[in-house]
Amino acid sequence: MHVLELELRLAILDMIIYSVTIYINKDVEKEWLDWMKKIHIQDIIDTGHFNSYKIYKVVVPAHSSDETAYCIQYDCKSMKDYTLYLEKHASRLQREHTIKFQNKVKAARAVMEEI
Repeated sequence: MHVLELELRLAILDMIIYSVTIYINKDVEKEWLDWMKKIHIQDIIDTGHFNSYKIYKVVVPAHSSDETAYCIQYDCKSMKDYTLYLEKHASRLQREHTIKFQNKVKAARAVMEEI
């Protein structure tokens, strides 16, 4: 095995996923999704602590008739990158989200390590 291949494998093993599941009222879903795609997610990526993201609409389990769930997964190279994001940016960005959508949204967050 070449050294570069080994380094790439080790880098993959250290991948950290910051997962945010959002439960959003359907009456603001379109506005929320547009804002997330055009502004908020880019603001998070622009902190420099995440490499990329994926956004999913949760299909199962089904939610109430007035609520939809989405899961946004951001990946970073290390727990250190996530910790720096948390210390320097998370409060401000979460506050912006909460203020914009008030009582129309709930969030659940998790940090996962790829194994």
